[in-house]
Amino acid sequence: MGGISSEKEVSLESGRNIYSKMDRNRFEPIPIFMDKRARLWEIPIKLLMRNSTSDIEEDLETEAKLIKYEALKTQVDLVFLGLHGKYGEDGCIQGLLELLNVPYTGSGVLASALGMNKYMTRRLLSANGIDVPRSLLVERKEWESNRMHTESMITSEIGFPCVVKPIREGCSTAVKKVVSINGIPDALEEVWNWDPAALVEEFIEGVEVTCGVLEDEIPFALTPSETIPTEDILSLEDKFLYGKGENKTPARLPEETIERIKATAVKTFSTLGVRGYARIDMFVRKDGRVVVLEVNTLPGMTPSTVLFHQAAAHGLTQTDLISRIIDCALKAHEEKRGPL
Repeated sequence: MGGISSEKEVSLESGRNIYSKMDRNRFEPIPIFMDKRARLWEIPIKLLMRNSTSDIEEDLETEAKLIKYEALKTQVDLVFLGLHGKYGEDGCIQGLLELLNVPYTGSGVLASALGMNKYMTRRLLSANGIDVPRSLLVERKEWESNRMHTESMITSEIGFPCVVKPIREGCSTAVKKVVSINGIPDALEEVWNWDPAALVEEFIEGVEVTCGVLEDEIPFALTPSETIPTEDILSLEDKFLYGKGENKTPARLPEETIERIKATAVKTFSTLGVRGYARIDMFVRKDGRVVVLEVNTLPGMTPSTVLFHQAAAHGLTQTDLISRIIDCALKAHEEKRGPL
């Protein structure tokens, strides 16, 4: 938990919840914190319960036990990844764990990297007949060298209003709705703080939904949830702050639409080669078409996350879901040939 991405505080909440809800009759969890230098520490409960990653880092040297990367395989049988964002969800930590021969939860290197990159995800999904938003990749060097051409492309191919976001960030980081060409420069400048490339996409009107998928003999879709933002764009607070955003599980949609959402989620999961579990974020357009926004290969596991709501609709407690994810990971790594 923790890490070096913009999502490290959510990761801390996920990690704390995973640790506390893990079945003690089956597992012996060890809380491992990744600091801002990507060092790994086994932390005591008194650090685990602190408010933020910076609060934890203040006393790591005196209160925690440093774990060198190469020693990790002597400390654990499996790593449950509560990391989110860059370096934790994009294939980086997965590659390290593969080299160390340590099993881990979630997807392998390739699916993790694809899922983190929204532009590449959409290209692959579109090529396989899955509906995605109209999108335009804008790289910083292209913007700086030929701004007028880029503005013309945005206007003609995407139109307004549109949404500007980094291609490899989560938790609504630097996501902005833009209503005219005059707002594009500021929105892109905010993206450049996080990524060298931006995704400019159509603004979709409809119902925003999200659907968890679990790996089984065949992937299995959970009950979709409807996400209700407090403003035009779903914020970090809407997603993870208790009592801020509103989610409805199941989504308030006809049963036929619910089934299409689930089918789309499963097809997306399989197309990208996702393993273990994931959460697929989608929109249902006013005409009923289901559009895939992005794939979360290590979705939030905070106490109020919709993934637990969806699992509960199928009779699974938080502890049940965590156990199922671990069992799936152990099976996948036992059967794999080469990296997952």
